[in-house]
Amino acid sequence: MAQIISLGTSRGDHTQQVPLLDLKRQYAEICDDMDVALRSVSDSGQFVLGPEVKKLEQNLAAYCQVDHAVGCASGSDALLLSLMACDIKSGDEVIVPSFTFFATASAVTRLGATPIFADVEPKSFNIDPHHVAQLINEKTKAIIPVNLFGQMAEMKTLNDLVRGRNIAMIEDSAQAIGAELENRRTGSWGDMCALSFYPTKNLGGVGDGGMVVTNNATFADKLRLLRGHGMEPRYYHSIIGINSRLDSYQAAALNVKLPHLDKWTTMRKQNADRYNALFCDADLDEMVVYPETLPNRRHVWNQYVIRVPNGLRDAMRQELTESKIGTEIYYPLGLHEQECFRYLGYALESLPETFRATREVIALPIYPELTEQEQIFVVEKIKQFCEKQRQFTLPKAA
Repeated sequence: MAQIISLGTSRGDHTQQVPLLDLKRQYAEICDDMDVALRSVSDSGQFVLGPEVKKLEQNLAAYCQVDHAVGCASGSDALLLSLMACDIKSGDEVIVPSFTFFATASAVTRLGATPIFADVEPKSFNIDPHHVAQLINEKTKAIIPVNLFGQMAEMKTLNDLVRGRNIAMIEDSAQAIGAELENRRTGSWGDMCALSFYPTKNLGGVGDGGMVVTNNATFADKLRLLRGHGMEPRYYHSIIGINSRLDSYQAAALNVKLPHLDKWTTMRKQNADRYNALFCDADLDEMVVYPETLPNRRHVWNQYVIRVPNGLRDAMRQELTESKIGTEIYYPLGLHEQECFRYLGYALESLPETFRATREVIALPIYPELTEQEQIFVVEKIKQFCEKQRQFTLPKAA
């Protein structure tokens, strides 16, 4: 079942589809500035790690409230480079959530290390610190908490777990740029933090791109070396790195978008609040569990993910698709269930909250330009589905 993305729609026209994400609407707001910025790169001839990249690194470091930012080719590479900077190698273990995008764990295995899968908390879908505490042993060299869907994990508790130990803390904030815990931005809690600029992110480029932010100057210097084949000066290699450089077109586009990010984040929050109110008014509590913001957090709402228990998720998604409403399932399997990780020997239900989440979650449109009328339409279709299910389950008259 394909998600519906990037298709222009007439606002408020319910005969047309409500896409999961419509990038054209955002582009329409900034197209003139974007054209100027991209043309400037073309005129400069500096296409890789040029002035626009340096400008973005400075701007993102300030935005994330850290001292350093190092651009790279993707969010996946940001994770890989962070682990390489920590000298993760074969025989090491890295604790990661099972309920996350594949790159969180694949970066670990690419270095020959072993991902150790932790369960998640049921409300936030973020890694469960209590389970993490049970998994730490002498082989544990890093933990990668994922700030999933735009809300920060329990970073304070996680940092307490590793204090005094030689265990790196690498935040995966691919979906959570600008998120906060206790008024501290993501990126300032861990040793390093990986960001993604894939077009679907809150700060999305016009292709792939990533960034590692950190307060540690030693890590920053090593990251810069690693992203360019370990080469410094030119053609002299002190370490073995990879080719993962951020191109100037991506940086130029992101420099145009960054000043709009907080406004777009506010719009996402307004949409989330409206969904919550609409669901509350629809009286669907026994059939739909809508997301919440945990205390002391700034949730940036990369995704608005509801739960549909009782085995009804797939049927609901099918009806929404037939009504031309875009949805997605993040994620249909825990990583411990994926075929490529079966060699690790996890039983399917060994991580019960992850297993339950994969069978219940469904993401609804939440992008900033989503209209109130479109949201009303989405919730009305969900309400109609739930009412039909109630009819099926009503007790028969005696």
